[in-house]
Amino acid sequence: MIRLDYRDARPIYEQVKDGLRRLMVTGVLAPGEKLPSVRSLAMDLAINPNTIQRAYAQMEMEGYVYSVAGRGTFVAEGQEQNLVRRREVEDKVRPLLQELRELGMTEGEWIALWRGGNENA
Repeated sequence: MIRLDYRDARPIYEQVKDGLRRLMVTGVLAPGEKLPSVRSLAMDLAINPNTIQRAYAQMEMEGYVYSVAGRGTFVAEGQEQNLVRRREVEDKVRPLLQELRELGMTEGEWIALWRGGNENA
């Protein structure tokens, strides 16, 4: 689901936001689907609930999620936000893929790299 990298320079709440947005953009989290409670996700990730609350609050401001008092936080219908984020990711990935092609990496190696492994290791 969401992986945190404590060596990453980005704050943890941003990593949580990026992980959730990735799940939304790829369709793993569908519009209208309820997100885990703040406490539940904080326990799963072994981090402070305030960090999750901050990520949820910012995602709500950006239009990715909405809150219903007493019910929880849900994925917004906002396909526009998903399309914008998908374009942002594609724009970042395109130069990297070109560089990997120039280095002679195969599609299978790209996929293994994307999944967090190294096919040659």
